[in-house]
Amino acid sequence: MAVRQQTAAARVQPPITERVTVLAWLKHNLFSTWYNSLLTILVGYLLYLVLVPFFRWAVLDATIAGDSKAACSFGGACWTLVKVRLGQYVYGLYPEDQRWRVNLALVIAALAMVPLFLERFRHRLTYAVGLVVIYPIVGYALFYGGWMGLPVVETSRWGGLFLTLVIAGVGITASLPLGILLALGRRSEMPVIRSLCVAFIELVRGVPLVTILFMASVMLPLFLPAGVNFDKLMRALVGVALFSAAYMAEVIRGGLQAIPKGQYEAAMALGLGYWQMTGLVILPQALRMVIPGIVNTFIGLFKDTSLVTIIGLFDLLGMAKLIVTDPQWLGLAAESYIFAAFGFWIFCFAMSRYSQHVERRLSAGERR
Repeated sequence: MAVRQQTAAARVQPPITERVTVLAWLKHNLFSTWYNSLLTILVGYLLYLVLVPFFRWAVLDATIAGDSKAACSFGGACWTLVKVRLGQYVYGLYPEDQRWRVNLALVIAALAMVPLFLERFRHRLTYAVGLVVIYPIVGYALFYGGWMGLPVVETSRWGGLFLTLVIAGVGITASLPLGILLALGRRSEMPVIRSLCVAFIELVRGVPLVTILFMASVMLPLFLPAGVNFDKLMRALVGVALFSAAYMAEVIRGGLQAIPKGQYEAAMALGLGYWQMTGLVILPQALRMVIPGIVNTFIGLFKDTSLVTIIGLFDLLGMAKLIVTDPQWLGLAAESYIFAAFGFWIFCFAMSRYSQHVERRLSAGERR
């Protein structure tokens, strides 16, 4: 009886956890063998040679005071350029007295997306669809103007981080549903639908985005009737969305093929139709499985927005190039490009971390 009681008491005790010290972690991960130790020392030395001079140039010897290149000290980074031209990095050539419209539209977007992150919020899908339909109209009305006394700001003056977010936002929002439809069409049993989807996906994936943007900007107007023309930014948005949708379709198709056949059979046994089975059973599982691939496509799309420079639109990187062509700031290309690269990294890293959070939350029931 005593032995049985001791056994039961041992079962309810918390598991024994090993306390890993810093030295133990270093020994296990960096100095486990002699060649790992040598590689660690070599990599550390190379990082020392690169990071220490960069830190001295970018931080210790850098200058941010003043309002001209003459105020910068020799030998360090001149962040005065970023401080003086920060408005152009963010808004491009958008009129300074109208930039509140961009800020207002971004605030509205942030507030409108808050319900999507509330776990107890019902009808999330319906709200998201309504937001995707309504917000572009509100945003374009604020950005472009021409109503209620707002002056018109041509899309050719949009630029900087603002333009990058517009192109990436439209491309991401449009490419996901289009990619889902293309992936379903490629797996369709109807030969015409399947052939059209396969032809579109393979054609778009077979050419670079630069070619699509060039065709949309230069060649397309040649085939339109006289007097008919589309805004250059609109053509770029359509090209980016279709290009990303082709890659998104292949990512989602991989998730659809990974679903066991038993899931389809179980859904059909319940009497579910094709769209009910796809929307309630198949797609939720497939999308959850390919979250890393979807976010990877989004990140690639966000960085590819810099290619719109070839058609005369200046996103964050394009504006960084344009600013250093000013004779007053010649020779400061490194500071301008580093700032643009940091801006791209912030958004790409945020998307990556949020995708990992979503992936962990959706797979919580599968972890042991």
